[in-house]
Amino acid sequence: MKTKPPVPVKIIVAGGFGVGKTTTVGAISEISPLTTEAEMTMESVGVDHPNRATTKTTTTIAMDFGCVTIDHTLKLYLFGTPGQSRFSFMWDDLVRGALGALVVVDTSRIDDCYPAVDYFERAGLPFVVGVNTFNGQQGYNLDEVRWALAVRDDVPVLQFDARFRGSVRDALLVVLDQALDKALRMRQT
Repeated sequence: MKTKPPVPVKIIVAGGFGVGKTTTVGAISEISPLTTEAEMTMESVGVDHPNRATTKTTTTIAMDFGCVTIDHTLKLYLFGTPGQSRFSFMWDDLVRGALGALVVVDTSRIDDCYPAVDYFERAGLPFVVGVNTFNGQQGYNLDEVRWALAVRDDVPVLQFDARFRGSVRDALLVVLDQALDKALRMRQT
């Protein structure tokens, strides 16, 4: 008996520069993730602003791509956006066909994720705010993050660690729940 292939679901991983998007995709992808990392050069000084505590020397210049099979019926295709505003022209193409998004936040630079939150709110795409707990550190509690971002009460705000597969999985499952809730609401109308 033939089995059906899993349903493909496109999920976006977005956020500001250096918040952990590439790490998020890489932590869970069952394939070696496709990344478009490039060395940061002297030309980026004053343009790209990595976290002071980072040793970051590369940046995503187009997208990250990975995939993970949830079960025999569902496979997630993850597309990580570039974090710098100068690459925002690519977002419409990357987001086309997506069912949801994970907005990754670094609480030491919370304002860097405003463009992603605004984008998904305008697009009407279900999203989850994931506060990346760099080395177990979280500068603000989740209620303070929700307030600072002014996200609606129905938008989940959670903490996760982009380095750990299980933590990323749990965050992505919340994104899937949001997408399913939206689909069910649309079906009822």
